[in-house]
Amino acid sequence: MCGIVGYVGPREAGPILMEGLRRLEYRGYDSAGIALVDEGGSLFVEKKAGKLENLRTAIADRTPHAAIGLAHTRWATHGRPNDLNAHPHQDCTGDLTVIHNGIIENFRELRDGLEARGHRLASETDTEALAHLIEEAYDGDLVEATRAALRQAEGAFALVVMHRGERDRLVGARRDVPLVIGLAAGESFVASDVSAILAHTDRVVFLENDDVVDLRPWGIEITGVDGAPRSRAVTVIDWTIEAAEKGGFDHFMLKEIHEQPEALRQAIAGRVRRAGRINVPELVPLGDVLARVNRVELVACGSAFYASMIGANALQAWTGLPTRATVGSEFRYDPPPLDERTLVIAVTQSGETADTIAPTRLARERGCPVIAVTNTVGSAITREADAVLFLQAGPEIAVAASKTFVTQVTTLVILAAGIAAALGRLPVDQELALGEALRALPDQAAWTVARNGPGMADLATRYMRSRGFMYIGRGASYPAALEGALKIKEVSYVHAEGYAAGELKHGPISLLDEDCPLVAIATRSHVYDKLISNVMEGRARGARVIAVATEGDPQIERFAEDVLWVPDTLDILSPILAIIPLQLFAYQVALARGTDVDQPRNLAKSVTVE
Repeated sequence: MCGIVGYVGPREAGPILMEGLRRLEYRGYDSAGIALVDEGGSLFVEKKAGKLENLRTAIADRTPHAAIGLAHTRWATHGRPNDLNAHPHQDCTGDLTVIHNGIIENFRELRDGLEARGHRLASETDTEALAHLIEEAYDGDLVEATRAALRQAEGAFALVVMHRGERDRLVGARRDVPLVIGLAAGESFVASDVSAILAHTDRVVFLENDDVVDLRPWGIEITGVDGAPRSRAVTVIDWTIEAAEKGGFDHFMLKEIHEQPEALRQAIAGRVRRAGRINVPELVPLGDVLARVNRVELVACGSAFYASMIGANALQAWTGLPTRATVGSEFRYDPPPLDERTLVIAVTQSGETADTIAPTRLARERGCPVIAVTNTVGSAITREADAVLFLQAGPEIAVAASKTFVTQVTTLVILAAGIAAALGRLPVDQELALGEALRALPDQAAWTVARNGPGMADLATRYMRSRGFMYIGRGASYPAALEGALKIKEVSYVHAEGYAAGELKHGPISLLDEDCPLVAIATRSHVYDKLISNVMEGRARGARVIAVATEGDPQIERFAEDVLWVPDTLDILSPILAIIPLQLFAYQVALARGTDVDQPRNLAKSVTVE
């Protein structure tokens, strides 16, 4: 989730772009860059790894007078966070620059073809391929060249293109990644977020999939990738600047809950082929190593540990290898037998979690192959691993995990399928069914947010004064119950416990009464009937029941006072959808109780000490 901003008009572009980047820095802080075309037609490009201040220092007193330019702040996906991989990227001629947010799924194929045709690609990024594709198609019309390039690209993108020979034109395009146009008298803006341009105009156009926009100072023209004209409405924004940084949401947590469909789309991009086959190229160098593995250990903390429980479930079921998830802070003080035949998978959002890094280092010392699953390119965990899978979720600002949890589960399920397929233990029909279900997840997540959001505040108000909550689930839904309980504890400060539903009668049921509701994850599964039996045990003790259930369930409303609906999916993927209404519930209960949602007391986003 990178930050994009562009400007064309009569004013000095440099200060406008740098201020726009400042408002977008939360979207990525691995590197930043700027490109400007000055009054003489010369192209100025500067980019620096690290935070925006590094770029600001680099261009101090050097910024040319320019009325057109584009700028970018990066959250790294392809390529390390360094100067070379920072945006903007240029073509062979040096005349053309591109900035991009998203993932070009077929970039390796495109790069191979470009290099075979004599192009020189300098970075490790997928974006640079777009610059060279546009270069090949360019014949004096930047819009048509951009459309021609995009017809060859697969994946998700928001991009802006500039050519030094066309000093009054920017070209933007989007597919599955946000891009917004700002309109003002004699000038035009483009950005990944309204916050970057709201100081200059409140009149915006939200682009839709496969829109290509030609920006001039005097206005815009929108076509499709196919060249057909398109019309988009102008929206007048009434948000404040502060609200715009949160996308119009009151809190980052709510914004990030709503970003989960896009985060899932990014996490899946390139990992499920069109035919439905699972694609995990990160495993290719480990082929011989995987063949020797006889046991798998997943190590993680907090929400990442609950995601790892689901990953362990999938790995053991599909590979037949004994697999378990262990809390990172416990692992190295009572470690299992570790050797070169033990695969260790370390899961950490930040890549800097001390309680996960320490046991990972122990595993390496014992000769274990290590795979890291993280959201942060260049983080400490990546240096401890033989292979790394990135979540590609974009920055998460709120302390309580939302989109990083669902992308951890998604990435671990894909990793499990990739390992099983590499070992020849995943039947093709099962792999194709999984691929189809994964592709459906982003739209299903969007449906879930839309379905459960509107009435959640009223539901939270009815339950906000509860003494505590008991969350239950079975199978893959048990870790989701743990995560749901953690969410409400983190942000509302109400005590909650998560349990395997069958354990309810072995002690915890004593807590249930009218002041301690039962939250049951009762989605469709092979243990649904067992779960309903556990719900009935709670109801018999006077507990009110909130159920998360599969849309169309004909009987659940007989057993629950309130039902939160989710779409049907594979059992192993159901926690990804089930957790979304529980996140919304936790958020609304916290709001009703007046707590600090984004920065709960006593908590930090990344725990970097043991």
